[in-house]
Amino acid sequence: MNRPVLVVLAAGMGSRYGGLKQMDPVGGHGQSIIDYSIYDARRAGFEKVIFVIKREIEADFKALVGARIQRGIQVDYAYQALDDLPAGYAVPAGRKKPWGTTHAVLAARELVDGPFAVINADDYYGPEAFRSLYRYLSEHPDTAGEHRYAMAGYLLGNTVTEHGSVARGVCQVSPEGVLEDVVERTQIEKDGKDARFTLDGGQSWTALPGDTLVSMNFWGFQRSFMEEAQARLPGFLDQILRENPEKGEVYLPLVVSQLIREGRTQVKVLPSHDKWYGVTYREDKPSVVAALAEKTERGEYPENLWGV
Repeated sequence: MNRPVLVVLAAGMGSRYGGLKQMDPVGGHGQSIIDYSIYDARRAGFEKVIFVIKREIEADFKALVGARIQRGIQVDYAYQALDDLPAGYAVPAGRKKPWGTTHAVLAARELVDGPFAVINADDYYGPEAFRSLYRYLSEHPDTAGEHRYAMAGYLLGNTVTEHGSVARGVCQVSPEGVLEDVVERTQIEKDGKDARFTLDGGQSWTALPGDTLVSMNFWGFQRSFMEEAQARLPGFLDQILRENPEKGEVYLPLVVSQLIREGRTQVKVLPSHDKWYGVTYREDKPSVVAALAEKTERGEYPENLWGV
């Protein structure tokens, strides 16, 4: 079996943050959050990373990120394009927003020929999840009639910010640790040690305990996921074009949940107790810089990750 590779979703511009946050330095040698994620992935066993980016940021991304990271791991690129659609579909008038994380993963379909993990470019996940996902993907290929996927599960209280709302996939997990459902909540806010979410722009709120397991978009798939997602994309696009043609997206949890309901996959949830760090908002950056500096002082990371 081919060794697992890592797919990094880096095409988003980070509109709430106010810039191309994937490239923003948070380490002493110009290192961004991506650098720490790739470093954790490399020491967990991953030997190749595929960055999914947009053509518009290619030159800057390769100069500011890729040139540094390729000193420590094999790097390749895939390009998310708005008009990369199934036959018979066209970009609707006024559409500028990408089609979502499932569409981004499919941008790498020609470069993935075995198991792969998926992460966001702007999230710090911690080393535990990379070790768990790499081990699971290496040891659990698809079986006859059932796909064997995995997801890193985080405690919600470890993944919220003090500075605004976040989007998280709220998970329902069986006693055996198998994912039963995941529902994307796009507006979750910190509420003391716990959190809360709203579906109506803040007119009403529903409480969520801090120990709720959530998805941080850290998935482990076999190659079969590419075929499954490609086959289901037209159905999701039909719904988007009817309901929200300018902004609707196909999130990864939508495809995974559909596969679970159909009995076509088993998704093992691999809990991680690492704390998430991210720059969802510009005000988040100082705490991320401080946390990574402290981890470096404790010897969890070298001062200069790639020797440049």
